[in-house]
Amino acid sequence: MMPSSKCILPLISVLLLSASGTTSISVLDNFIKCLTINSEVYIPFSNFYTPNNSSFLSVLESSAQNLRYLVPSMPKPEFIFTPLNESHVQAAVICSRDLRIHLRTRSGGHDYEGLSYVSQIETPFFLLDLAKLRSIEVDINDKTAWVQAGATIGELYYRIAEKSNTQGFTAGLCPSVGSGGHITGGGYGTMMRKYGLGADNVVDARIVDASGRILDREAMGEDLFWAIRGGGGGSFGIILAWKVKLVPVPATVTVFTVSKTLEQGATKILYKWQQVADKLDEDLFIRVIIQLANAGPKGKKTVTTSYNALFLGDSERLLQVIHKRFPELGLTRNDCIETSWIRSVLYFAGYPNNTEPEILLDVQSLGKNYFKAKLDFVQEPVPETVLEGLWKMVLEEDIPIILWNPYGGIMSKISESEIAFPHRKGNIFTIQYMNAWKDGDEKNATKHIGWIRRLYDYMAPYVSMFPRAAYVNYRDLDLGINKKFNTSYTEASAWGIKYFKDNFNRLVRVKIKVDPDNIFRHEQSIPPVPLKLEHSTA
Repeated sequence: MMPSSKCILPLISVLLLSASGTTSISVLDNFIKCLTINSEVYIPFSNFYTPNNSSFLSVLESSAQNLRYLVPSMPKPEFIFTPLNESHVQAAVICSRDLRIHLRTRSGGHDYEGLSYVSQIETPFFLLDLAKLRSIEVDINDKTAWVQAGATIGELYYRIAEKSNTQGFTAGLCPSVGSGGHITGGGYGTMMRKYGLGADNVVDARIVDASGRILDREAMGEDLFWAIRGGGGGSFGIILAWKVKLVPVPATVTVFTVSKTLEQGATKILYKWQQVADKLDEDLFIRVIIQLANAGPKGKKTVTTSYNALFLGDSERLLQVIHKRFPELGLTRNDCIETSWIRSVLYFAGYPNNTEPEILLDVQSLGKNYFKAKLDFVQEPVPETVLEGLWKMVLEEDIPIILWNPYGGIMSKISESEIAFPHRKGNIFTIQYMNAWKDGDEKNATKHIGWIRRLYDYMAPYVSMFPRAAYVNYRDLDLGINKKFNTSYTEASAWGIKYFKDNFNRLVRVKIKVDPDNIFRHEQSIPPVPLKLEHSTA
């Protein structure tokens, strides 16, 4: 039998007083009292972490991926709350609103700018960490799955494969990404050319809104359901779970990685890839990983381009496709690995060949770095002369990584307004620029961030324009941030139009309808002030 809320409150107060210090007792004490009143389910004290708890930093850092946002100078949450069920999340939203304590919500910690666990514009704040909400229910007969927001996409892939070797899901390549934030931003992956994004394959959802209500698709209505599929996290509510549509995969798929250095003609081969990548069979996804290697003459540092691919079929048919459209790659049967879809997930995640799929249940990332990233959409091939200049800039750095991901296939057939994610027809591939470094020294960070900004400026004439589009799941605060209070539509549109194009206006209308008091907010959340109201109050 659970102890009553009246019995546990005095105990909690004693524990809080004994742990007092840098955390404001009144803030946490009032929050816990409010939670107890508003939650239908008992809340153990062990689900709260303050800076005075020995485990506070380990919980804060557990899923945070960008070490830039864990340095001592970054603001830390007043406390961390790890809910065990939906009622706890409801109560947390109600108490955040009623007590005016700013809230940040984390599902997987992969936000590039740390917005799910750091607030640089508003303190104090607390972190609602959904790591313990990770239930997955797969219905193979219905070809659907319910996945809670705290579960990783790797866990989802494993649970699907556990039931069937001919069903999968189309989402990201990094298995430690949380499903809650990943899908609400879109969800790129190796099957996007065949089946679209993760968000394209959502059929229902459960969300806590600004009033603390739990809503499914029918209760929230189609406007909000549209907005949470591609509109990014932290603006409309807290995703509790997604119901996703599974997609068919063959029992045998083929993967390969073929690398070419500058000395092996990388420039011309990459130029040819640009002309065919979006036009290849939609069963084929070939991305290009550009990085440094000591593979030049006499071990000299050079640029290497690695063609990393998944084909939904056997190697025989793959070779026919490649030899017809992209013979310059020089793909051979020996380069091809036939495997199962679930093992292709391990391959793209960088695990050794003998790794068992159970590793996907280990939610820890393969590695964390200090990094800065940006993204571009490309609509015309980048000239070879520009690539030559790109190589020179890449050779200046220590750990640069540039990823070219192909478009085409079904991505060119889905309307820009079908869901909030707008980047469809007209794009031939994306370029993700990433620069990583190994220490938190501020001067070092300034140097590496400066390099990626210069690279971004260099590429400006050769990528999308008006707007120079960006992808909300690769968040970039260089595009602009909200003010602490009263961010205007015009200010927010500086980044909003780049992420969402014409869909930004509809997202603003949804925001003012479902969260007019801006309970869910962060540096790049959708503002609740439409253009016409802004002008009328000027």
